[in-house]
Amino acid sequence: MTKYMSGIGTNIITGFLGSGKSTAILDLLAKKPAAERWAVLVNEFGEVGIDGGLLASGNDGNVFIREVPGGCMCCAAGLPMQMALNLLLARAKPDRLIIEPTGLGHPFEVASALATEYYRDLLNIQATLTLVDARKIVDERYTRHATFNQQLEIADVVVASKSDLYGVNDLDNLRRYLDSKGWLEQRELIEISGGVLPVDLLRGDARSWQGKVQVNVQPLAVVEPEPVEPQFSPEGFIRLSNKGEGFTSHGWIFEHAFVFNRLAVTELIKSISAERVKALLRTNEGDLGFNYAGDSITELKLRPLDDSRIELIATEEFLAADFETQLLSVMMSE
Repeated sequence: MTKYMSGIGTNIITGFLGSGKSTAILDLLAKKPAAERWAVLVNEFGEVGIDGGLLASGNDGNVFIREVPGGCMCCAAGLPMQMALNLLLARAKPDRLIIEPTGLGHPFEVASALATEYYRDLLNIQATLTLVDARKIVDERYTRHATFNQQLEIADVVVASKSDLYGVNDLDNLRRYLDSKGWLEQRELIEISGGVLPVDLLRGDARSWQGKVQVNVQPLAVVEPEPVEPQFSPEGFIRLSNKGEGFTSHGWIFEHAFVFNRLAVTELIKSISAERVKALLRTNEGDLGFNYAGDSITELKLRPLDDSRIELIATEEFLAADFETQLLSVMMSE
């Protein structure tokens, strides 16, 4: 691989659940120079794989996306991440690599996996961007969460996302919190709305890694995994769940024949208590992607889907069986 590639501009774009990472990356992909090839390695806490489909919605043919589902891609000494990364780089030969860990992932471990001797010449590690919704700073569920704080600590640029929704004191609260941790002086703090992220931020220097990463993994050979087809129940769908970091994910995959009522499924998503909901659904108004983090639902037009998928992350008390019943009630005949 190093024979053909070197110095690939590489960014980690991280942030806690619902901070707007996918929306911001979509914006960056839309502004990608037409002649450049970009690769995106995306990790999801859930098991069914949604983000890859959302990010592919605006693909101009020079964007290559690979998913690592099922929790933190840096677990098991970074092996899932390295396998996916090596395969992605070999296929894409990109000019830029963007890595999006799950909102519950540990970015220092992701950074450690990139800091091996093997990647030293291959990757040009540039600025790490951490998106944060400043409204969450007053919520101790976030500020006491180790991963939330680690994401801010590793940032070269702290991006206060969704700033159009902030109250009078929200940005000042974030600024004071960063200052109380000693993180404000050496980090740039910017605010954005609508997920519009300046592409020039990607070219910034990586400073916050210094002294915080451990090189403890070795590279793996590129091995193409065998594709795994969903094993549907007689009812035509499956449900997969995952648990960790104080949250639980529930995801559903539906056979191609299932079609959802767009308006009804939108109202259902807005009615539930979840930290984040994403979906790729065949609807009566076309194949659509949905992204919801408590404020408003973003919809994207998609290319024809092979199946429908929906996934949510919530507290462990969430009643998945009840939601499944409601989900089935908003389907319609094709």
